Amino acid sequence: MFRVHEALLGRSTFRYWKELEASQYLSREEIKALQLDRLRQLLATAMKHSPWHAERIKQAGIDPAHVTWEAFRQIPLMDKEDARAHGEEMIWREAPGGVFRYNTGGSTGEPLIFYFGRKRQAIDAACRMRARRWWGLQPGDREVFLWGAPTELKSTDRIKQIRDRLCNQLLLNAFEMSANRMDDYLSILERFQPKCIYGYASSLALLAEYAENNGIEMHLNQLKVVCTTGEPLYPHQRDVIRRVFKSPVSNEYGARDAGLIALESPQSQMIVNSEWIIVEVLDENGFPVPDGEVGEITITNLTSEVQPFVRYRTGDMARWSKEPCKKGCGLEVLREVMGRNTDFIIRSDGTVMHALALIYILRDIPGIRRFKIIQNDHRSILIKIVKETTCWNEEKIQSIKKGVKKRLGEDVEVIINYVEDIGIERSGKYRYVESNINRQFNKKS
Repeated sequence: MFRVHEALLGRSTFRYWKELEASQYLSREEIKALQLDRLRQLLATAMKHSPWHAERIKQAGIDPAHVTWEAFRQIPLMDKEDARAHGEEMIWREAPGGVFRYNTGGSTGEPLIFYFGRKRQAIDAACRMRARRWWGLQPGDREVFLWGAPTELKSTDRIKQIRDRLCNQLLLNAFEMSANRMDDYLSILERFQPKCIYGYASSLALLAEYAENNGIEMHLNQLKVVCTTGEPLYPHQRDVIRRVFKSPVSNEYGARDAGLIALESPQSQMIVNSEWIIVEVLDENGFPVPDGEVGEITITNLTSEVQPFVRYRTGDMARWSKEPCKKGCGLEVLREVMGRNTDFIIRSDGTVMHALALIYILRDIPGIRRFKIIQNDHRSILIKIVKETTCWNEEKIQSIKKGVKKRLGEDVEVIINYVEDIGIERSGKYRYVESNINRQFNKKS
């Protein structure tokens, strides 16, 4: 059914998957040659359809058809602000297969609206399918997603539910993590008997922690791997997930705008999807750092022809591994990725919610440059906003308050403060949510 689903959507997912199964065993030099060929195609497309990129390529004195790695590094870096300010000058609206609007999750407190096409969707899915094969999984194996879901289902959401079940997939709402709801989730997992569980790292750790604290022993006999995403996976989270679900844990690293960058193998290595993404780890001056040293991840997504992301600064810090891939692949290996951190938000009734439940309210409102959500108690929420004064009005304020109250409770006071800037943490990241409530979970009576 999944194969039929992808074909109906016009996505060549299975063809790309077949190619990836073979190309992962190319040598490092062969993969670099493949990257260079695809880079030339991307830059040629950008020259034709993306005026902003075309001007930068010309200024760098680059001929896309003959670009070398040395010449590629002459292209200036771009960041989220560039993508926000010049998005309309980047988008190829007539790209074959259609153009689709997306948002970033707001992990830096700076929402970004951007566009990509069917090719990017298909290749991201194919890269994830390849990584699942490393763990002995096949497309169509039963999988549970602990992920963001709407509180009220629309007709399109119900259709999606039916599609998910036909494809052996089941969605559990990470925005609703009360004690009662987590009891239900644990029961559902045992009934469904998935071979893979996928979700936010913190939400999966929270569910595992709840089960362990309440003496609930899980019996998931078919489970082969728990895959975490969306934020850093800390050692204590990995340990509790592994203990409770009696399964290895595989972390993945990526971003909606940047793409699916790397996935963890059974050999505990973060393997980069090198065939379709160029990763640079750079110092503060934009030069590559030596293997083993920390730098900022900058990516060029070779599937991003609809809205090119070329030498795009992610804001995440990482270091290259000095070891080759232990699976014998020519793919690159990241030793460590440091980055996003997501706190939980507590409803007035004590229900624990993933912070993205509030981020989703703010990220798509035009006029918000940056935001930070602070919760000091169950009855109030403070939102700091750096706003665009030219397009701000009372309607947007009420929209924010209404959305927050719908998530947290009508008795919650929503305080909005306008600030000139929002400072960064010591890590160099913007902490977009700060929860100062000590969360505790009690077994339902």
